[in-house]
Amino acid sequence: MGMLILFIAIILEIALAIYCIVTRKTNKPLRNWVRVAVFVAFVILVLLSVIVWSFRWVMLGALLFILAAIGVAALFRNKADPQEHKHSRVIGKTIGMIFALIVALAPALLFPQHQSPQVTGAYEVATASYTYVDTNRTEEFIGTGKNRFVNVQFWYPKHADGTYPLVVFSHGAYGVKASNTSTYTELASHGYVVCSIDHPYHSLYTVSDDGTRALANSEYMREIKNANTEGVYTTEEVYGLFQKWMKLRTDDMNFVIDTILAESQSDKDPMYRLINPDQIGVFGHSMGGSASVWLSRERDDISAVVNIDAPLFSELVYDNEIHDFVASGEAYTTPLLNIYSDSVWVQLDNNSIYAANKAIDENASDAYTVHFQGAKHLSLTDLSLFAPVIADMLQGGKADIDKYDCIETENDLILTFFDYALKGIGRFTAAGTY
Repeated sequence: MGMLILFIAIILEIALAIYCIVTRKTNKPLRNWVRVAVFVAFVILVLLSVIVWSFRWVMLGALLFILAAIGVAALFRNKADPQEHKHSRVIGKTIGMIFALIVALAPALLFPQHQSPQVTGAYEVATASYTYVDTNRTEEFIGTGKNRFVNVQFWYPKHADGTYPLVVFSHGAYGVKASNTSTYTELASHGYVVCSIDHPYHSLYTVSDDGTRALANSEYMREIKNANTEGVYTTEEVYGLFQKWMKLRTDDMNFVIDTILAESQSDKDPMYRLINPDQIGVFGHSMGGSASVWLSRERDDISAVVNIDAPLFSELVYDNEIHDFVASGEAYTTPLLNIYSDSVWVQLDNNSIYAANKAIDENASDAYTVHFQGAKHLSLTDLSLFAPVIADMLQGGKADIDKYDCIETENDLILTFFDYALKGIGRFTAAGTY
């Protein structure tokens, strides 16, 4: 929608400029009427929900309103239109207006209006957000001595009776808790309580209930960058970073799950009473997937894990003799679904970070592997829908797979897997490659 509006606006501005040049007049009354008409058309499109009003359209709406107001004022003044004009002035004003339109439309271009993936469940979905403060931990990223806070958001079946499985999500390296909202919504519509975590200072941006803001920590971001740059760290140092990152993540996840389970035993909030403490699953994208698998090694109450495009750090060991990573070979008994894009799939055979991923089928008693052919790393998140330009920049190009087919198929697989592993519904089977 943003690109279409920009195209129409550019054509309109160029057409007005050509008309002025041909008629050798500035044609200010015509321009003013066009400005007013365009603003009225914009308002009508918003009222008809062709344009869904959101942050995407605020700058454009403000620009069109200002131009329309100036146009109305000029029309009331009704000044005579001079016969002579300068081509350079007309061209300059046209270029300036096109630039202003591009700036005003930037939010709509970067975050285009999009259709939400299909939700197939019978339940209406409600959400709730909370900030949990861990009194047993001091925040390590800042020197204030304050306790660490963790922001969470829930998606759950509204007006539901009974209890439902709890599934907890962990975002990617510097993602956000909303990264896979379509998945949470689909799960909740089928009778799941979904909790997604923002890991402060690992998350790109998070805000607590009291207004405290936390951006991704610069040192942490530098560690991520350097760990993926050859020659900066030794393999053993990278292995140490894995331990460091996973400890923070799993400490957050342990704290959140323990808090939720404690709240589910009270009567303070009816949302918590929907949770069945005997049915818990975890899942995550990228580093969040690594943390989810790691957490399942620490807790006996986790009954299902979905790893989305991540190395299995918990199943790796550092071999001092060959100075490289190898699979631990330890048995893995929790039902596990691995979902891969091309970004990871092509590395399974030649990158030792994925040595355990390659070996997991032999070491696990109930593991499944799915590959989305043509998908890139962020194709498995909603960022590919919400901000496709940014996703393409971050992942080095546009994915070949249809983004809606990818997300909706992924969501269906995750739902079917959790139904099997947590609710005991049927058997899980997958095509392997999609």
